[in-house]
Amino acid sequence: MSPLFRPERSLRSAGERSALRDASLVPHDAPQDPPARHEGSSTALTLQAAALLLAYPEAGLLDQVDVIGAALTDTPAAAQFAPVLAHLRSAPLTELQSFHVQEFDMSRRHALHLTYWTDGDTRRRGEVLAEIKGAYRDSGLVVALERELPDYLPVMLEFAVADPDRGLPLLQRFRASLELLRIGLAEDRLPHAGILTAICNSLPGESPKTRLEVQAMVDEVAPLEFVGLNEVVRR
Repeated sequence: MSPLFRPERSLRSAGERSALRDASLVPHDAPQDPPARHEGSSTALTLQAAALLLAYPEAGLLDQVDVIGAALTDTPAAAQFAPVLAHLRSAPLTELQSFHVQEFDMSRRHALHLTYWTDGDTRRRGEVLAEIKGAYRDSGLVVALERELPDYLPVMLEFAVADPDRGLPLLQRFRASLELLRIGLAEDRLPHAGILTAICNSLPGESPKTRLEVQAMVDEVAPLEFVGLNEVVRR
């Protein structure tokens, strides 16, 4: 996955992203950033790495674990990503894939589709998904979503790297969803919890500590009820 997508290039789904070339995480033809990382480039690198590591693991990802770790070394998020990098080094690919399916595809507590937390399986969810697709379309990027819904977190993270002016506010719009996912991962002691912490730290404002604080944060904007705050939601 490259940090920049020109209009003629596709923003691809998780299974179609290209392998990383080197520790800078940039495409072959992209200009190189200066060695010193400023805040913006550190955020982009954090979100780009998060997009890769939250997606369904494939062989190409395992080949890049050390590259990703090296690229994150001098960023504030390095320690937060370390548990996931260790997790990916700890088991064969088939076991890692089974883990991902069990924890992210079959567990509602760890849903990676952000509109699930706000709208569940309601008619409004379809409207919100269309709004997200509209944001992708308005960016001028060519977005390939054959295998994923537009609210799939790795895709939204990649979009935020490709078009931060649109993508970062879009992530902030779903800040409560991100915080609920972060809390669920932390409560269940999954290694990916640190990644969600790093994502939330990249956005404006402090993170709430509990689900009730998430609801309070939401109520400041609108009196919405979140699926992630419902006690019936279980694995």
